[in-house]
Amino acid sequence: MPSPSSPLLEVTSAGLYCAAGDFFVDPWRRVERAVITHAHADHARSGCGRYLCASPGKPVLRTRMGGNAVIDTVRYGEPTTINGVTVSLHPAGHVLGSAQVRLEHKGETWVVTGDYKLAADPTCAPFEPVACDVFITESTFGLPVYRWPDPASVAAEINAWWLANRDAGRTSVILAYALGKAQRIAALLDPAIGPIVAHGAVMKLVEAYRASGVKLPPIDRVPPRARRVGGGRALVIAPPSVLGTPWLKMFGESSIAVASGWMTVRGVRRRRNVAAGFVISDHADFPGLLEAVRASGAGRVLVTHGFADVLARYLRERGLDAAPLVTRFTGEAADGADDGAADDEEP
Repeated sequence: MPSPSSPLLEVTSAGLYCAAGDFFVDPWRRVERAVITHAHADHARSGCGRYLCASPGKPVLRTRMGGNAVIDTVRYGEPTTINGVTVSLHPAGHVLGSAQVRLEHKGETWVVTGDYKLAADPTCAPFEPVACDVFITESTFGLPVYRWPDPASVAAEINAWWLANRDAGRTSVILAYALGKAQRIAALLDPAIGPIVAHGAVMKLVEAYRASGVKLPPIDRVPPRARRVGGGRALVIAPPSVLGTPWLKMFGESSIAVASGWMTVRGVRRRRNVAAGFVISDHADFPGLLEAVRASGAGRVLVTHGFADVLARYLRERGLDAAPLVTRFTGEAADGADDGAADDEEP
């Protein structure tokens, strides 16, 4: 058992470990007991003995972990006890079922955010501030340059781009990670413009979202050996891994766009060699990170996943006790993707 002065969570070779409760939060190796913030591959490792997640995310986690995984669930805000540590999961607003993990033991409270955002998203429960003593926050977009536009304005941009392509007889292809981003994009689309179709990896998770009760517009799987789906009127949602592959050639003349927070930086779009870039992310922007830290009321802030050194220094300069927390996953590559998970394996 840990000594009274031991931290409630510590980084080990297998991940973030709670010794008092003998479990891990988002381990990066196979462990016996894992509490999961969400189902992206850099947070949910397959092969663990037992998983605990928020109940809305079980269909998604099942899709990712397989039929034999032992998955326990709790409702948002419902406390459970693991070896004397009180654990509850609270909405993170990142993707369907995403949660902040609240741990309470011997009068001390820690919160692990996983990934989160404060922007409105009809496909998942909104972020809920959770008071704590120690707040572990991501910092994927932890630089002041990253400030998201209103989602409604981004939706209007995407639909206008699709409409212009449709009128020109070009198929619209929008690249977005299969879990979370793809479904959020789908919810923003105007199906009156034309048919919506999706890559197989996206469709598996569309079905999981629908099983969880999320309403999405009609979406069909891209048929095998399709040519000009919808006669050039369609919008195709596909994972970023299809860029530069023969799969894209089946649509004939097309316009390709990337949906990502990284599109804030114009040079990223040029490097991706795509026609359009839409600034929309499933992570908090810089003001959102600061607001989440403030709302937690934490006396200590640990920063991980991204620009951890920069954000921690910014918080210290404003009087907070903040430091980077080094983990295996330090952040996402600024290449047009919003998370480094392998969310697009299916061709």
